[in-house]
Amino acid sequence: MGRLDGKVAVITGATSGIGEATVDAYCAEGARVVFCGRNEELGHEVEKRQPAGSAMFVKADVLHEAEIIKVIETAVRKWDRLDVLFNNAGGPSNMPGAHHAFNIEDVDEESFKYSQWYLLGSAMVATKHAAPIMRKQHYGSIINNSSKGAHQAEVAADPLYSAAKAGLSNYTKAAAMQLGPMGIRVNAVSPGAIATPIFWGGHTHGQQITNEHAAKRLARFVENVGGGMLPLTGPGGEAWDIAMACVYLGSDEARWVTGIDLVVDGGMLAVKGDHAGTSKQMREMWEKWDARQADHG
Repeated sequence: MGRLDGKVAVITGATSGIGEATVDAYCAEGARVVFCGRNEELGHEVEKRQPAGSAMFVKADVLHEAEIIKVIETAVRKWDRLDVLFNNAGGPSNMPGAHHAFNIEDVDEESFKYSQWYLLGSAMVATKHAAPIMRKQHYGSIINNSSKGAHQAEVAADPLYSAAKAGLSNYTKAAAMQLGPMGIRVNAVSPGAIATPIFWGGHTHGQQITNEHAAKRLARFVENVGGGMLPLTGPGGEAWDIAMACVYLGSDEARWVTGIDLVVDGGMLAVKGDHAGTSKQMREMWEKWDARQADHG
């Protein structure tokens, strides 16, 4: 038996990265999934590799409420219920081709409206349309993809992105309060440094990324982002790490969990300062400890 047997899920922004990994994980655990994205070719590739009849791709852009409704209605029409909503869609706060407002004095009306709808409003609207369905069932799990950046200012932080994600983490608590008595759990997951194309920098917006471009993005990611305290291979976590957190939050294993923001960041938020230096210092400490114990033994 899978951990999500019998459940119907909607996952937004799922043609790459965390969303794609979550489609894989949910289908492997027995869920039936409707997922969306802007890249039709990638969407059908993800759909085809799932067990027969377990996944359906819908081309949609979460910048438009009508398209969010279309995705949710597709799941209900096809499988007559909705058990899990993962509001995953997101990316850089700037419009494609527009200047990135990393400086707080770069923020203007246009960049604010775009970023807050894309990163916060789309999740609120998806929740708005999923809630009546889940209330009738008296059951449901809503998961919002927030960010470590919602909890901590960082040197390379984007103020619009951080503000939207902080709003999403706190919206999660308000939604959990309102929907909890109706049997619906609402939680957030906050990834740290996760090596996905969006985190490497820039928009995909329906375009394939060349291997050369991906390599340059990954190099920039490695240069600018510490991987946390845990001894993972590579520069940081992987999409799978977030997908498995979403499996837990979407499953009945988490039936008594609501209103939380589950930080999945390898200990980056828990430890202040230089994680690479701290990790090195801790390894040296334990090496000296073990050596002393061996001498006394």
